[in-house]
Parts: sequence; C-alpha cells; structure tokens
Amino acid sequence: MGNITKVVVICGGRSAEREISLISGRAVKDSLEEAGIQVLLVDFTSLQKLPDLSTYEIVFIALHGHEGEGGDLQNFLTKKNIKFTGSGQIACSKTWNKRLCKEALSFNKIATPEWMVVNNLHEAFLHNGLENLYHSAVSIVGKEFFVKPAEEGSSIDIFKISNLSNFEEAIAKCTNANREFIFETLIEGKEITVSVLDGQCLPPIEINTTNKFYDYDAKYISNNTSLNEANLGEAELKEIKKMALNAFNALDCFGWARIDFMQNRDGKFFIIEINSAPGMTSHSCVPKAAELKNISYVQLVKKIINAKN
Repeated sequence: MGNITKVVVICGGRSAEREISLISGRAVKDSLEEAGIQVLLVDFTSLQKLPDLSTYEIVFIALHGHEGEGGDLQNFLTKKNIKFTGSGQIACSKTWNKRLCKEALSFNKIATPEWMVVNNLHEAFLHNGLENLYHSAVSIVGKEFFVKPAEEGSSIDIFKISNLSNFEEAIAKCTNANREFIFETLIEGKEITVSVLDGQCLPPIEINTTNKFYDYDAKYISNNTSLNEANLGEAELKEIKKMALNAFNALDCFGWARIDFMQNRDGKFFIIEINSAPGMTSHSCVPKAAELKNISYVQLVKKIINAKN
C-alpha cells in the first residue's frame, strides 16, 4: 500500500442498500486496520455534512446507491483534490443510469439486451392503460422482459414479466413508479459477473439462485444462492474478459468495477449493467472472485486503493 497511513471509508447512506453498504464499509475498515492503517469510518448523510477529509490520503468509497455511485460524491472529492477509489464523476453517472449505460454500450457495439425507455412508469400507465403499455413493450422487447428502474441498485423494484398479469402485479407492487424505467428483454441462461481490478479481469463468477432471478432476497438473504467460478471454455473465457474490459474502458471506468452478464442458451454474452462501487461483504462477488486468484480480502482492499487504471 506504499506509504499510505490514513484512509477514510465512506459507507451507509440512505439508499435501499444502506445495510449492505454498512457491512461493506466495516469489513473494509477492519481489513485496513489489520494492515496497520489509521481509518475514519463515515456513515454518509450528505455531502455538506462530510467531515474534513483533507488530512487523509485517500477515500475508499463503499457507499452504494446514487449517493456513492451516481457521481456527485466523486465530483465533490475531485473538486477538493481528494483522492478516492474507483471511477470518476462521468463514469459513475453513466454506469449508474441504466439508459445511459446501455446507450454507451450500444454505441461501442458491445452486446446488451434490447430495451425501451419509459420516462415515468406511473404516468405511462395512466396515459396508455395497462394493456396498451404492455403490448407496446412486447412489440419492442419481446414476450418476456424485465421492468427495472433506470437508477437503482440491489434489484429494488425489478420485476420479471411473462404475461399481462405479471405486468399488472409489478406496477401494483412497485415502491416508486414515478421515475424513469427500463423495459429489457429477458435473456435465459447463465448469470455471470466479471470483476475488473486495475486493468485485469478476475475469474468470472457464475451466480445460481433458486429465486426467479438474482433479486434482493437472493443477493442478501437467501441461503440458496451460490457463487462459483464460471464453467467456461477457453474461447468463452477470452471473449467475456474482452467484453468486460471493453465495457470498462468504453464507460471511462477507473480502478475497479463489476460487470454483470447474461449468457444465453446459444452461448452469446450480453452485458446487463456495470457497478462502479461493488459490494465488499464477505459474500460479495468481488471478494469471491479475488479468492479464486488467492487474493485475500486485505490484499484485495490494498489493490483497490493502489489501482492505477
């Protein structure tokens, strides 16, 4: 870790991912202290209420949701000339918003599932009616699709749609329909995630869950979710790593990120989304991938702090 002796870890916040962020932050703090580093743990409430960070050498961003991944925090720290882990404001704003992310991927000819944008799901529902909105979606993204907020993490307000009844239930259950949503073609197959660290890909992880998809329960609550090294052939491994790095670079990411894929029944890879501040709990995908390279949690945190690209 060079001569770094003082680190700030920012976590918590007010998003739906608050508890996970706190667990990530505490784990990072503990690992840094184990390495003999002085650590200030900050439970984020607002940019205005951040303590004076000028005496610290770097900020480790373990803050999830818009507060940690939307770019405002990164912009704030950049203006104060304070170093921080991960991507800058531009990359974060593009990866946090699924529409912007998919537009960038498509522009760079990187495969992502077909999608359509609904500026405000509640207003679209009221204006078009349930059936018209549903049939409009089917005509563009197919009979099976996901409804997901353009800006949200941890699979909050994400619904798998296979018929009109599912669609009606999704709108009824949605915690906040008054925002931009993406309707995205459902890709059946393997769910795989690739962690990029300092310009290199860690071993791809395959996610298996007994839930309908890798939702909030599957990520953080269920004991029936497994994260294992993806069983890919040499050509597949080369392809998915190339796609991950291409996406990382196309979105102007820096340091580290996690790129989520689906591999369809024909073996084709599609990028679903990019996470600029991935979870760092002991059960999170990045630490699991690092383990496969014999990188301990403490070593992983050091690598994230020292990442050059």
